[in-house]
Amino acid sequence: MTDGRALAREFLEQQRQLGGNPVILPDLPGSGMRDAGSVAPPPPAPAHPASRIPSPDLPPPGISYDPPGGDLFSNDPVPQAVSLEAIAQLVASCTKCRLCEGRRHTVPGEGAAEARLVVVGEGPGRVEDETGRPFVGPAGELLTKILGAIELPRERVFICNVVKCRPPENRLPQFDEIAACVPYLFRQIEIVKPKVILAMGGTAAQTLLNTKQSLGALRNLVHRFRGIPLIVTYHPAALLRNPNWKKPTWDDVRIARRLIG
Repeated sequence: MTDGRALAREFLEQQRQLGGNPVILPDLPGSGMRDAGSVAPPPPAPAHPASRIPSPDLPPPGISYDPPGGDLFSNDPVPQAVSLEAIAQLVASCTKCRLCEGRRHTVPGEGAAEARLVVVGEGPGRVEDETGRPFVGPAGELLTKILGAIELPRERVFICNVVKCRPPENRLPQFDEIAACVPYLFRQIEIVKPKVILAMGGTAAQTLLNTKQSLGALRNLVHRFRGIPLIVTYHPAALLRNPNWKKPTWDDVRIARRLIG
């Protein structure tokens, strides 16, 4: 395992190169990192952002997807929604696809309106459909632990899914269902303006990046959605089925935490 103090020194050197305030990453379980001690003030920031040096310890850039925004002057109410609550109300009455026929509750998402991190999953499961809340049950408990390990309490993160109603028998959302529902997700991200997006699972990653590449091909890269850094990792439900994916997921989440700063 890499020495924790060496990792801390690398991160602090990155902060100096970027001209930001020195930040010490939290003591993350399993990371081997410890307190790096006191730090001298950084040098003045570069005069122009273009002169900043890219971080040497982040993955290479990946896909950059910039879908067009909605027309504020059209009859579509989604682009005109000014808050997460307004989006939730639109979702509650939505009948744009067949998923509305079997739902008990819509699951628009929950969390801080000014969250630094947005977590996006696939779609509601049985417990989510019963409660109207995203990521509850065993997978949700695991997500809460993952977020806690990087010192981001669940209530400080905005958590949502690509589709807002449960697909029958927890099957994958179909293309037309995603197309009908994704404007809600895009508008939620516009409203929150997070520093980082964490796409958990192949459906979330492919939807946000407009690609058919596999989850494995999309990991270990820093993608961008409308300029926002986006990290791809496994869904917590997949980790419950295959514990061997917990280590790569932890690596992905630490990258997201580092990007948040």
